[in-house]
Amino acid sequence: FLHWLQYERGKPCSPKSYARRLTTLKVFFAWLADLGVIRRDPAAALAHKPVHTPLPRILYDDQVEDVLAVTRHMRAGEGPDGKRDPRPHLLVTLLLHTGIKKQECMGIKLSHIDTSGSDGPVVHIRYEKPRMQYKERRLQLPPGWARVLTEYRQIYEPQGHLFPCTARNLEYVLADVAKAASLPEGLSFEMLRWTCAVRDYKGRMDPDRLRRKLGLSQMSWNETEPKIIRLAEPPI
Repeated sequence: FLHWLQYERGKPCSPKSYARRLTTLKVFFAWLADLGVIRRDPAAALAHKPVHTPLPRILYDDQVEDVLAVTRHMRAGEGPDGKRDPRPHLLVTLLLHTGIKKQECMGIKLSHIDTSGSDGPVVHIRYEKPRMQYKERRLQLPPGWARVLTEYRQIYEPQGHLFPCTARNLEYVLADVAKAASLPEGLSFEMLRWTCAVRDYKGRMDPDRLRRKLGLSQMSWNETEPKIIRLAEPPI
């Protein structure tokens, strides 16, 4: 089966995905053997191959300030074209404060946003598939975000989804911000997600609360938390 996954399936299987499947097989068959359902554990001899992946890229504090300065200028119409554009600031602050994935961002509908609460605006991350409903959550948005949303709606006039465009279009928005902020490694959904996680960790957010905020299962968190801790460490 493992040989088929790597060489005969016809689809790529990354080392990380292979390691997860191997772990699942070993845990499953060890459990069956412990219960006496099978006489021996056929996966016992399978050896784990350590997977080394580079640490994700994040924004440092000064880079965050540079990015926000750029998006504020764009919002105020101080960009090269002189047109007011609140969308970059709306998008960047949304991702920076919630840490949501690109797919989750594209799935946000206007009806998922509540700006009436006394504790500030919130967004509800929803999933249509029942098996994904454990990832649904209610996330706090930054103060003042509701005002940016109002400006954005006046200009772009979205009707259903918050961002009625393609994900690629928003990636271009982030690329423009990165260029204006002189970020050598660019700017992406993933980079903002990891930046949010590290900033929350350094702010002493409870680990389980951070796990739930990111919408991660316990197994995924076991892989993610060590990376967050390493990214939050002071330089040597």
